[in-house]
Amino acid sequence: MSVEMIGVIGVIVLLVLFLLKVPVSLSLLIVGTVGIAMIRDWNAGFVQLGNTPFNTASSYSLSVIPLFILMGMFLSYSGFGQDLYRAVDSWIGQVKGGLAITTIGTSALFSSISGSVNATTATMARIALPEMNKYKYDPGLSTSCVAAGGTLGILIPPSVILILYGVLTMEPVGKLLIAGIIPGILQMVIFMAVIYLMVVKNPSLAPTSTRKSWSIRFKSLGKVWPFFLLFALSIGGIYLGFFTPTEAGGVGAFGAFIISAATRRLSWEDFKKALSETTRLTAMIFLILMGADIFSKFLAMSRIPVIVTEFVGNLNMSPYMILAFILLAYFILGLFLEGIAIYVLTLPVVYPLIIQLGFDGIWFGVIMVMVMNIGLVTPPLGISVYVISGVAKDVPIEKIFRGVVPMLCAMILCLLLIAVFPQIVTFLPNLMKG
Repeated sequence: MSVEMIGVIGVIVLLVLFLLKVPVSLSLLIVGTVGIAMIRDWNAGFVQLGNTPFNTASSYSLSVIPLFILMGMFLSYSGFGQDLYRAVDSWIGQVKGGLAITTIGTSALFSSISGSVNATTATMARIALPEMNKYKYDPGLSTSCVAAGGTLGILIPPSVILILYGVLTMEPVGKLLIAGIIPGILQMVIFMAVIYLMVVKNPSLAPTSTRKSWSIRFKSLGKVWPFFLLFALSIGGIYLGFFTPTEAGGVGAFGAFIISAATRRLSWEDFKKALSETTRLTAMIFLILMGADIFSKFLAMSRIPVIVTEFVGNLNMSPYMILAFILLAYFILGLFLEGIAIYVLTLPVVYPLIIQLGFDGIWFGVIMVMVMNIGLVTPPLGISVYVISGVAKDVPIEKIFRGVVPMLCAMILCLLLIAVFPQIVTFLPNLMKG
């Protein structure tokens, strides 16, 4: 059997394991190790299985992941999310669909600390849904705006998924994090505009809230300064060249602990929960990266990335046409597979092709995140929708999926804008210091 055929069989087996809900890390380790053994010998496979996990886990560049996760966990368990929601509501809650728009704005700000879709979605579901239910918001609108807002968690820095993209492709992590700022803000604004237009067209979806006084507005800012301070220290430090991403993560995590402890909002039990959750998420991500490293070595030995790149390079098609087919394939995969699984499965093949076609690797990283976001709110997988369904048990999941359709159109619009105008992504990274 040729090495190319072994590679194809390995990819098919990996997809089957993913669809059978076998853990991503275990699937990658099994297929990668057995594949290397089939191409070389079992000794080579076991050598990779023995050496690769240590080499991956000891990588300095990966230390940024637990630090940013820990920063988000400290603030999440300290209850700052609820204060943030009330502050945003006091400023924009009086417009049509104000609480729904507030949910989008709060999700964007919370994402600047959390970096996780599930954390942002779960937090906003617990905070925002009871408030919108109290004011008789349409359940389809309230749940859909929480689902849409949650997707900002892997676009606005610090984004764990963008860090993973940088690790897997060797693109600079600092520039990737900065690259997500403008697209994240653009996506937020489009979400808000869609909600406003929906409520203008159908006022029964959401009653108008009362306008808050200026004293209440400014007083509310006094409780949310930790978000702005930590974002300025960590992400601002990366942008200005003061910190590496790892140093910024350390500063952010330590700053979040100090602020939470100084304000006496982090109990001993919450402190232990934050450490436990950080450890669990970090272990999961590191195991996936270990498996991805072995699987990438297997793919390289099978020559599949080289063959695909050469085949596409010989096609008489424009680079943008090829890009359109790649994004369509990612959209289809996103309907059935979780984002990290898609990354580790496809990037060893797709990334070299994207670079050969002349596209910017950082721009493509943001594009990939936006396509993955669409998969988060579309059936049958729709992870964000299922997270919300677990909180809003009285809302049928079919109603949530129907309510997400306008937000889905907004996400596609934003994706098209960034595809046509790549400067939206590359502008800030190109201005970075250092």
